[in-house]
Amino acid sequence: MTTQRPYIPEHIRRRVAQEARHRCGYCLTPVRFTAKQLHVEHIIPIAAGGGSDINNLWLACDLCNGHKGMRTHAVDPLTNETVPLFNPRQQDWHMHFTWSGSGVYVIGLTAIGRATIVALHLNNPLLTEARRWWVQAGWHPPQE
Repeated sequence: MTTQRPYIPEHIRRRVAQEARHRCGYCLTPVRFTAKQLHVEHIIPIAAGGGSDINNLWLACDLCNGHKGMRTHAVDPLTNETVPLFNPRQQDWHMHFTWSGSGVYVIGLTAIGRATIVALHLNNPLLTEARRWWVQAGWHPPQE
């Protein structure tokens, strides 16, 4: 049995994209680097009790959204504690993450950041290789 995705009106999709600055809320990859649209994802999945109201929606790239799936929590590799995943709508990315000196790797500053990096594979080889090229082109890391 497949679950039908809830309908999200186009005006809500546009608003979410604008609020997310047209980039993934987890890895900060801009839509212009992906060659495809980002997903309007449910931060708390419908199956976990989340709704389709704008306060539970954000943008995610294919890689992050695919690894997140229905997860809401993950294990911090430093403390072995189960913590909530980063919430890009409610939390400041820079409170939980920073960029490595090379700009290629995401570094976790908190238990939430570290757990999210592992769970969503934010430093996977495909993405870090792309970031190397983006850094060389002067496109990365994102300037706030």
